[in-house]
Amino acid sequence: RAFATPENPLATAHMVDITTDSQSHYHRRLTEVYLIIDGEGQMEINGETIPVKPLDVLLIERGCRHRATGNLRIVNIPIPSFDPTDEWFE
Repeated sequence: RAFATPENPLATAHMVDITTDSQSHYHRRLTEVYLIIDGEGQMEINGETIPVKPLDVLLIERGCRHRATGNLRIVNIPIPSFDPTDEWFE
């Protein structure tokens, strides 16, 4: 994860390869920016399905239930910095 240091609470960035359908989830504290780098698929955002392709950018606000489907390579930019304990599946 880029910029993941104790002195940087603002944001991080990491590349993610999505090769199977992810599980719908949300974050209580994080907002995420997804930049689609490669592949094609769909994003489900609060029950709405959106087709995505390279260079699409999505803003996923905190509390928004989301998941990616298809074969995608994305850059994920969590704001504030990524916190692995802030992923909720309920």
